[in-house]
Amino acid sequence: MLNLLRSIFTWWNGATIGARFHITRRGVYVGSDELGNRYFEAKDTSDSFDRGVKRRWVIFKGYADASKVTAEWHGWLHHTFAEPPGPNDAPRKAWEKDHLPNLTGTIHAYRPQGALSRGGERQKATGDYEAWIPK
Repeated sequence: MLNLLRSIFTWWNGATIGARFHITRRGVYVGSDELGNRYFEAKDTSDSFDRGVKRRWVIFKGYADASKVTAEWHGWLHHTFAEPPGPNDAPRKAWEKDHLPNLTGTIHAYRPQGALSRGGERQKATGDYEAWIPK
């Protein structure tokens, strides 16, 4: 019951019922990524923003966060690539890192020294700083 209410009223826990209905009615399933996100493309250009370009969507698995779209699928979503990525299109390089979610606004967000959330105390400014005084 709780999942049903979530899908009716919240967009950040995946797609709402209205969005799912629209996407499955107007779109065709294209594929999914390793994070479980599902990608769709419109059947025609009738509801597109750009003339002659089919609309593309992603339904996130879990929390909706744009940083969860992988690089290959990001290119497809934004029409950089005409064809959706395949399993052997871009082999993972040794230097590539795993996905990290956007932690802004959470308790795990980066807080530099001197940030108000860390007490607001910072080192004194050195002699190269001169405050601006309006005249």
